[in-house]
Amino acid sequence: MDRLVQQIEKMKPFFEKVSRNKYLRAVKDGFVAAIPVILFSSVFMLLAYVPNIFGFYWSESVESLLVKPYNYSMGIVALLVASTTAKNLTDSFNRDLPAQRQISGVSTMLAAIVGFLLLSSDAIEGGFGSGYLGTTGLLSAFVSAFLSVNVYNFFIKNNIVVKMPEEVPPNIAQTFTDLIPFSVSTLLFFGIDQLIRYLFDANFAQAVIEMFQPLFSAADGYVGLALIFGAMSFFWFIGIHGPSIVEPAISAIVYVNLDANLELFRQGEQAIHSLTPGIQHFVATLGGTGATFVVPYMFMWLSKSKQNKAVGKASVIPTSFGVNEPILFGAPIVLNPVFFIPFIVAPIVNVWLFKFFVDVLGMNSFVYFLPWTTPGPLGLPMGTGFAMWSFVLAVLLIVVDVLIYYPFFKVYDRQKVEEEKRTAAEEATKTHDDVSTSPEVEQEVQDKPVAEDNVGEPLELSEQEEVNVLVLCAGGGTSAMLANSLNKGAKEYGEPISAGAGTYGGHYDIMQEYDLIVLAPQVASNYEDIKKDTDKLGIKLVKTSGVEYVNLTRDPEGSLKFIKDILKEQ
Repeated sequence: MDRLVQQIEKMKPFFEKVSRNKYLRAVKDGFVAAIPVILFSSVFMLLAYVPNIFGFYWSESVESLLVKPYNYSMGIVALLVASTTAKNLTDSFNRDLPAQRQISGVSTMLAAIVGFLLLSSDAIEGGFGSGYLGTTGLLSAFVSAFLSVNVYNFFIKNNIVVKMPEEVPPNIAQTFTDLIPFSVSTLLFFGIDQLIRYLFDANFAQAVIEMFQPLFSAADGYVGLALIFGAMSFFWFIGIHGPSIVEPAISAIVYVNLDANLELFRQGEQAIHSLTPGIQHFVATLGGTGATFVVPYMFMWLSKSKQNKAVGKASVIPTSFGVNEPILFGAPIVLNPVFFIPFIVAPIVNVWLFKFFVDVLGMNSFVYFLPWTTPGPLGLPMGTGFAMWSFVLAVLLIVVDVLIYYPFFKVYDRQKVEEEKRTAAEEATKTHDDVSTSPEVEQEVQDKPVAEDNVGEPLELSEQEEVNVLVLCAGGGTSAMLANSLNKGAKEYGEPISAGAGTYGGHYDIMQEYDLIVLAPQVASNYEDIKKDTDKLGIKLVKTSGVEYVNLTRDPEGSLKFIKDILKEQ
């Protein structure tokens, strides 16, 4: 097993490169920007249709009223994602362009929207159709974003633009700078639209959906689910944020399926599509990637090792809400050969059980989108519209995951107990040797402070009025843990520091407000990319390792000292 892990670790640089791919990153960050819209719209679906479970039905007028906010938000989500994806891809291209020749993010967003409408909307009397502006148009949204930004990059990079005299104000000059790339981009999409309609007698969005339908079906099967969520766990095991690689590849499928499930549910039929955001958040990654919901409870209640018991107690609350970095790096589970098999197997077994309940027992699949921080045992029933079988499945998943992890947990706990016994024996021997020292030396040892840092004294972090620190992670949960620790320490010791938490990809518009950016372990592989941005702005940047990060989240004073040392070094 050790050899296997070593071989896997050798592949890490390649997978890190894949996770930093600007197109995959743009898709992921584009969706992150649209999450508030998706969550907002889901609230109205819950209000409109959850009462049906209890035999209460709104009148048609009230139902139409409740559904309207959904149609005007989720109903155009592809159009919104086209713009947000274009904006994030533009930011990536701008890192490699000189400061005086940057692509306008606003302009590429507009170009992507226009291109998306050309590819996805049919002309109808009085305007254009909205049938493919929602989830079914997501693949077209990505195409419009990628093409439009690449067109802009070509013209801006090669300075093929309308040049204005120096006397013209910059905002007016920028309008003319964008004229050629915007025109070429729009004409390109118009040409593609006409070609696809001629060949397939359908718009681009419809043609793409029909083309990829076999792939959608395969991904929703037992093998497809195993490959998707097994890969997600595999990447995390070697220390790379798995969802960053896998999610962009399946993002269109999961939201198309979710929308299809909701429509089936509204019509009183079974929601049959398994591959949705809910199966990832509340089944495959129950408690975080690797289906680790049960692990901190096992560490806390069943460990004989003092260290494991302490790690379990510290990890149980965040893991219950889907933030499992404390157990992943605190145990550790990542790159720990003992946990390789259960970390990969548990998510696969979970999704297979879920699909069995849907296909064989007739349980509804997920019809609602819920925040990923919703505890899995609650998110499963809520997301499936409180399907009766979902309560049974929620309990069964916990039992099965305990059975999968338990043998490996016992092996690891036994190892830690042996390590603690050896450490205790070595300390006892050392203590015995210390007894033979002179009374003066013994008194000096006793009088020596426990830690070199003066606990409780101001750390004198900086001479600035305030140091603003931004902590970034993949989803905003892990970064909040360190930000809270820093703010707590700053308040306790009266230090001039203010920390905020954010997601990598959503930081571009706010990073200039900070003096230091800290990357959590799961986004540390993006260090070289973001450093291009921070160097331009004169912002300090630091990345962290797993165990180091977990320790900082638990130690307010230590986290302050960490920031102090970074500010001194750079």
